[in-house]
Amino acid sequence: MTVRNRILVLLAALLALAGVATASVLHASARADRRDRTQAGGPKVTSGAVTLTRPGRMVFRNMAWGPHRDELSTVPASDPSGPRTASGVKCLRFYAASGTGVCLQAVHGAVSDTYRAVILDARLKVTAHYDVPGIPSRARVSPTGHFAAWTAFVGGDSYAGTNFSTRAAIVDTRTGKLIPTLESFRILKDGHAYRAADVNFWGVTFASDDRTFYATLATKGKTYLVRGDLKARTVTTLHTNVECPSLSPDGTRIAYKKRVPGLSKDAPWRLYVLNLRTMRETPLAETRSVDDQAVWKDTHTVVYALPGDYGADLYEMPADGTGEPRRISTSAVSPAYVG
Repeated sequence: MTVRNRILVLLAALLALAGVATASVLHASARADRRDRTQAGGPKVTSGAVTLTRPGRMVFRNMAWGPHRDELSTVPASDPSGPRTASGVKCLRFYAASGTGVCLQAVHGAVSDTYRAVILDARLKVTAHYDVPGIPSRARVSPTGHFAAWTAFVGGDSYAGTNFSTRAAIVDTRTGKLIPTLESFRILKDGHAYRAADVNFWGVTFASDDRTFYATLATKGKTYLVRGDLKARTVTTLHTNVECPSLSPDGTRIAYKKRVPGLSKDAPWRLYVLNLRTMRETPLAETRSVDDQAVWKDTHTVVYALPGDYGADLYEMPADGTGEPRRISTSAVSPAYVG
C-alpha cells in the first residue's frame, strides 16, 4: 500500500469515528430533550414551596420526565401517588429528618462531573456543602437532624459485583465537623481489633442518641452489620451478610438487603429485617432483587425503590414478613417522611 493510500485510509477512519461521535452526541442530546418533556400519563408536577417540617408529608426526588425532573418534590404521605409540588432543588440522593436535609448533587463541568453533599435547612436553603469523592450512592440524616451521612463510589459503580470501592462520610450539621471516611474508625471484629487494606463502609443509618449508628462493613469478600460509636470512634461487627441497613424508628430492628445464594450475580439481594435483640432474620414478601437502602415509613412498614419506566418507582410492604408489595408512587426515589 502506498503512502498516499495509507493516508486516505487513515482519513476515512477518522471521518467514520467523527461520525459515530457526532451521532452519539446527537442521540444523547435528543434523549435529554425528551426528558425535559412531560410524559403522557405521568404524575402532575407543579412548582411551589417545599419544606422539611410540614406534618404528614413525603419529600423525594421526582424522576418524572419534564421540567421538574430530579427536583425535590412533596406529596401528602397519605396520597403518595397524588399531584406533586416541586422545589427547584435538584438531588441525586436525598434524606431528611427534624428539619435538616442532605442532598447529593452533581456539579456539571466542561469535561466531567464532580459531586457534592449540601446540607439543607427546613426551607431547603443550603447551610453547608462538602466535596464528595465519587458517584453518590446513599444518604441519611439522624433522627435529631444533628448528623448527616453519605456514601459514594470511588471505584466502580455498582454493589452487585466485588470490584468496587466506597467511602462513607459523616458530618455534624451543627458544627460542620466532618469525618471524611469511616475507615479512620477502629474496627472490632469478633471481639478483636481488625485491620485490612480492603475495608469498605457504606449505608450509614443513625440511632436517636446522637452517638450510635449502623453501617455495612465489607472485607475479604464478606459483608457485616456494624454498630458504630461516634464518641469512641469505633465500629463493632454484629451480623454477617447485611448491606444498606436502615434502623426502625423504635431502634429495635434493621431492614436491609441480603445476598441470597442461587440468585443472579446482577440481582443477588432480597429484603430482610433483623431483630437486634435476638438477631433473628425475617425475610420480607418482596421476591424481586432490591438494590436500595429501605426507608421506614413507620414502625410497621418499609418503603423502597425498584427500577421503573422512568428511573424508579416506590413500593411499600409490611416489615414483619406478611402481606405483599404495593407500588405507591411512580418515577420517584429517595423518600423521606417529614414533619
